[in-house]
Amino acid sequence: LAGGQSLIPTLNMRLSAPKRLVDINDVAEMQGIELQDGYLYVGALTRHAELQQSQLVATHVPLLATAIAHVAHAAIRNRGTIGGNLAMADPASELPACSVALNAEFTIAGISGMRTALARSYFKGLYETDLQADELLVGVRFPITGASTVSAFREHVRRRGDFANTGLVVSAERDGADFTDIAAVFFAVADRPVMAQDTVACLLDGGMSDANIQGALKTLEGELEIIGDVYTGEAMKMHLAKHYFKETMEEIRG
Repeated sequence: LAGGQSLIPTLNMRLSAPKRLVDINDVAEMQGIELQDGYLYVGALTRHAELQQSQLVATHVPLLATAIAHVAHAAIRNRGTIGGNLAMADPASELPACSVALNAEFTIAGISGMRTALARSYFKGLYETDLQADELLVGVRFPITGASTVSAFREHVRRRGDFANTGLVVSAERDGADFTDIAAVFFAVADRPVMAQDTVACLLDGGMSDANIQGALKTLEGELEIIGDVYTGEAMKMHLAKHYFKETMEEIRG
C-alpha cells in the first residue's frame, strides 16, 4: 500500500483480496527526487503533487512536469505515487507513456537483489509489467534533457481529470533544423504505451516538411493497432491520434 489510489478501489469492489497488506509509506529509501550522474532519480513513493511542484522536475525533465498536471485531480495527485502508477500500468495513464518516451529506467528490488528494467520493455500488456511476484518498483531514473530536447503533450478526455480517451507524448532531439531522434508514444489506444517507430522514421529520413508529415500520417494509419473502448471507438481514436501527431510534429518543428 503506497498512495492507495488504485488498490483501495479494487479492494472496495472485491477485485483484490490479498491475505496480507503491507504499508510501505515509511520506507525512506523509496522517497525523494534528486540528480544522479546525468539522471533525475525519483523514488517510487514520490507523490504526483511533489512531482508537479518540483523545480528539479520542471528544469531537467519538463515533459514530465507538463504531463503530471493532467493526472487525475488534485486530491488524487496528493496521495497517488509514481511507483504505484507505473506498477499498475493502466494503458490510459500519462506516466507510462512519458517513461517510454523519455527512455526511463526502473529500479526494481527483489529477494534476489536489485535490477534495472528499461521502460521500453517493461510494459507487457493490460495491467501487466515486467515486475515479478517477489519484486517491488523502488525508483525511476529519467535521463536529464538538454537544450537540444523538445517535447509535446496532448490528450483527449471527457472531463478534466478523467482517464484519457487518446493521448500522445513526444520527446525529440534536434540538431539545428534537423532531428536526430523522435519518440512519439501513444497512450489510451491499446493495452500498453505504443511507440510509433515506423511513423517517426519517415520524418527522420525525409525531414519535417508539411508534405512529409502528411505522408507520415498515412504510415501511422497502418502502424497503429487501436483498441476501442466503451467511450471512444477505433475510428475516433485514430482520428484523434492523427490530429495529435500532426499538431505535435508542427509544434516541435517550430
